[in-house]
Amino acid sequence: MPLGTSLPFGLRDIKLVEYPSLEATSFGSTLVDLPNARTMSFNDTEEYTELRGDDKLVTSHGQGSSIEWEIESGGVSFAAHRIIAGGTVTETGITPNQRKRLRKKATDQRPFFVALGQAISDGGGDLHAILYLCRSTGNVEAQMADTEFMLPSVS
Repeated sequence: MPLGTSLPFGLRDIKLVEYPSLEATSFGSTLVDLPNARTMSFNDTEEYTELRGDDKLVTSHGQGSSIEWEIESGGVSFAAHRIIAGGTVTETGITPNQRKRLRKKATDQRPFFVALGQAISDGGGDLHAILYLCRSTGNVEAQMADTEFMLPSVS
């Protein structure tokens, strides 16, 4: 099917893969599902510096492409939150009395990760968006309120 006739609809899945080190030179081996994914948006931008003189453009220089992205989910697992925000997950006890704790120190840096999103097209031509070298530089937000679902978001 030609690319021009593909009509992806909806968001079917988001997976996260952590880079094992802050250098982000190799991929991790575990795909972590972002449960109940609601939004995955991305915006590819590049800033240019221009040299103008004598009422004309002499040259321009691109500063390098950057991607602004945002992910929103209905709930978040400890593993996914750790990939996004950094920190350490510790598990104590045995099911059904197991306790999981996410601990984030002020000295913990936010890690790099890969975000993989999928939208399905009924006529074929599914869209798979892969965002490499993601790092949360914005807010990691969630609000818990009475009679409302918790919808974490990150950018």
